Amino acid sequence: MDIVGFLKSQFICHLLICYIFIVSGLIINFIQLFTLILWPINKQLFRRINCRLAYCISSQMVMLLEWWSGTDCTLYTDPESYHKYGKENAIVILNHNFEIDFLCGWNFCERFGVLGSSKVLAKKELSYMPIIGWMWYFLEIVFCKRKWEEDRKTVMQKLLNLRDYPENFWFLIHCEGTRFTEQKHQISMQVAEAKGLPKLKYHLLPRTKGFAVTVQCLRNVVSAVYDSTLNFRNNENPTLLGVLNGKKYHADLYYLIFFNFSCFTIGRRIPLEEVPEDEQECSNWLHKLYQEKDAFQEEYYRTGTYPAVPVVPPRRPWTLFNWLFWALLLLYPLFKLLINMINSGSSLTLASFAFVIVMASVGVRWMIGVTEINKGSTYGNNDNKQKQK
Repeated sequence: MDIVGFLKSQFICHLLICYIFIVSGLIINFIQLFTLILWPINKQLFRRINCRLAYCISSQMVMLLEWWSGTDCTLYTDPESYHKYGKENAIVILNHNFEIDFLCGWNFCERFGVLGSSKVLAKKELSYMPIIGWMWYFLEIVFCKRKWEEDRKTVMQKLLNLRDYPENFWFLIHCEGTRFTEQKHQISMQVAEAKGLPKLKYHLLPRTKGFAVTVQCLRNVVSAVYDSTLNFRNNENPTLLGVLNGKKYHADLYYLIFFNFSCFTIGRRIPLEEVPEDEQECSNWLHKLYQEKDAFQEEYYRTGTYPAVPVVPPRRPWTLFNWLFWALLLLYPLFKLLINMINSGSSLTLASFAFVIVMASVGVRWMIGVTEINKGSTYGNNDNKQKQK
């Protein structure tokens, strides 16, 4: 292992990175709180400011992917559609198989300049999570309890609020509703058999109602649906902890791609007018789309590539510049405080500092644990007992 790789694997480096992220994130959350006074005065100014504040947080995660772990980014897409990415509003459909697929999505957004304004349909529990969850609140992220009878009215209202959003945005939907596991897949296919739907090998049965409502509410605002499928080469199983350790992955994205893993993405740009307006027809369209996504996965596993032109979107320096700014701002007072504590010679002071370090470590491990598949939600495990939504 070279010296750089050795340093990347050291706990003290991880702790400093997390210190910068947590402290800067809380500072930004505090600033966002004060921007609320702008909402009744100038809603669009409030939104533009919060897009930039959100970028200061999310770009630090992207920096880990692009600059720290050195992930390679490969995008498989139609060259005619490539120039439209980042210049239009879009609904992004992405498979939900990996612990860091959200990071892949952010990296993708960063490469095309929409990271600060990106949206997602997320579970309500995430809104209570410090830093990222609170950041999402000010970005007007659409949260749901994953109980459609309760969610429908709230989700529709949140989506309609985005119709006059001043920045180009991508709205990410994991239509499967939860991250793929073998247990959830088995149950999902039991539901498919009961409903007479074609079975899928590599995806869960899509939940169509949320997608149909999103299309309905954002029609004439969103230009296209981006069908995206993310994979990692050589059966890699990437984790956020691996990224923090500086491990380089190789990811492939169909339709788009991101980070500096060897990651490929395959996907298609589908004009929104091709998506049916009727809810049942839209549901049938989505089921057919997932059958096609399954075929793309089969092709990838067989050949190790996607049937499209590979493109590497250029990496931008702003994520690194943003991180360096916060590092210079926050590390100096930390080191000065540490030196003063050591010079004081007080055992109580040093013990208190050690306690803070331990608690910070626990907090960091908890935040990483949120992304781990084996600690994911049980949503989808009881679909054989419930009506598919």
